[in-house]
Amino acid sequence: MKRDDMNRLSLKLALAWTSAAALVAFGMPAAYAQTGPLKAGVDGTFAPHAMPKMGGGVEGFNVDLLMEISKQLGRPVEIVAAQFSGLIPAMNAKTLDFVGAPTTVTPERAASLLFTEGYLNTYYQFVTASGKPDLKVPEDLKGKVISTNKGSAYDKWLTENAGKYGFTVEAYPTNTDAVQAVLSGRADATLGGNTVSAYAATRNPGKLQLSTLTVDQGLVWAAVFRKDDPELRNAVDGAIECLKKSGTIAQLHEKWFGTKPAAGSAAVTVFPGYGVPGMAGYDATAHEMKCK
Repeated sequence: MKRDDMNRLSLKLALAWTSAAALVAFGMPAAYAQTGPLKAGVDGTFAPHAMPKMGGGVEGFNVDLLMEISKQLGRPVEIVAAQFSGLIPAMNAKTLDFVGAPTTVTPERAASLLFTEGYLNTYYQFVTASGKPDLKVPEDLKGKVISTNKGSAYDKWLTENAGKYGFTVEAYPTNTDAVQAVLSGRADATLGGNTVSAYAATRNPGKLQLSTLTVDQGLVWAAVFRKDDPELRNAVDGAIECLKKSGTIAQLHEKWFGTKPAAGSAAVTVFPGYGVPGMAGYDATAHEMKCK
C-alpha cells in the first residue's frame, strides 16, 4: 500500500474511532457507536404509519419516528419498505437490523423476538362499507368474509376465531389490499389496528365506516429485534424513552392521527427497564435516560 493511501486509511480509522468514542461517552452502547446506517423495515402500504409519498420514498408516523430515533442514536437509519409478512424473516436472516413497522407485542412473538417498550397502544378495529349494518358483537360476524393483512396479529385473531363465530378469513399481502377488498365488495369487513382503520375511514368518506365492534386486549406496538441482539434493542428503547420525555411522540401522534395521546398511554409513558413489562425478553435493569 502506498504511503498516501495508508495516511488516508489512518485518517478514516481515526475519525471513526473519534465518532465512536463520542457516542460511547454520551451513553450509547459501544457496539452501536458506529457511522454505518441501520436498516429498519417498514410496511410501506400501512397508512398512516408508512405510505408512498410524492416523488418517491415513504412517509408516515413510523417513518418520522425512525428518523427521530436516528437522531437520538447518532447513527443513520435506512428505511426499507416491504410487505409486513416478510419483515421479521428478513430481520432474522440479518438482511434488516430491526423492524420499525408497528408490530403488536404478543406472548407468542415475545417468545422468539425482542421488543422495545411500547410506543402506542393498539386495539383491533373493524371497518365496513358505509350503509351496511353496524357490527356490534362478535356474533354479527357470522357468515361474513373478513379481510386482513397477511401475517399480522389481526390475521392471527381472525384465524383463531373464524370457527367460533362462523366467518371466513381472506388475508392479503398488504393492509391497502385488505381495505380495497371491502371497497370492491369482495369482503364484508376488514380488521386492522385502530389508527390504520380510522385513517382508512377518513380517507374514504361515504364509502367506509368504523364499526362499534372492537377487540381490545391491552396490547402495544413496539419495534422488533432478533433475540440475540439485546444491545441494539436497549439502545433503541432508550431513544424511544427520550422521545416520550421530550413530547416528540405526542407531537407525531397529533400530526398523523389528528388527536393528542391520552394521559397514561404508551405514547407518553416511560416504562422501567427495557422491553414490555410482563412479556418474555423484558429486562428490568434500571438505567438513566441519556437524551440529545
